[in-house]
Amino acid sequence: MAIPRAAQTQRRTRIQEEKEEVILEAALEVFSQRGFHGSTIDQIAEVAGMSKPNLLYYFRTKEAMHRGLIDRVLENWLEPLAAFDAEGDPEEEIRSYIRRKLEMARDFPRESRLFANEVLQGAPHIMAVLEGPLKELVDEKAEVIRAWISAGKIRDCDPHHLIFSIWSTTQHYADFDVQVRAVLGSGHDGLDRFEAAAVFLENLFVSGLVLKPGPATVSL
Repeated sequence: MAIPRAAQTQRRTRIQEEKEEVILEAALEVFSQRGFHGSTIDQIAEVAGMSKPNLLYYFRTKEAMHRGLIDRVLENWLEPLAAFDAEGDPEEEIRSYIRRKLEMARDFPRESRLFANEVLQGAPHIMAVLEGPLKELVDEKAEVIRAWISAGKIRDCDPHHLIFSIWSTTQHYADFDVQVRAVLGSGHDGLDRFEAAAVFLENLFVSGLVLKPGPATVSL
């Protein structure tokens, strides 16, 4: 994780920690709207309500702020997938994963757009993470899904594309929120849209994947 400049020279005080949080919050607002290349330190300083020299005391570069935010997003974004339990019931695990991803889309839309912008730019700051820890985690959870398939608990499918599909359908509600609310129209643009999405996606994935045991037969 990117270390704030102030932390490199001395033990941070509570005030310094609060200042760093103010800066990162401002950077998140700017980056999520304008992308990395469209953002400037001046814009971030203005949103943070501080001078540019004061901001640069805490974070020397725009890259340092951006990487600090991306590191946080990745840590939070991957936690629900890391919790995917091989010993759990596939139906409950899939439902829980969908719910948690939608909750993140609802509660952290700017973080989702920050990550999406980074990937759309070719992931110049996080390619090593995508090819390393992220790939390792996805490969590990793909084996969990393959085990469910082998045990006859879910239909045969490509585990990686299943995970990609859940990512795309849940994060759509953060990255394209304006479009979702516009198409749903007035009366359907409140937070209930996430519950409606959860019910639909649970039915879509669970009905399409989970194999229910058939009725027991009695031999005469």
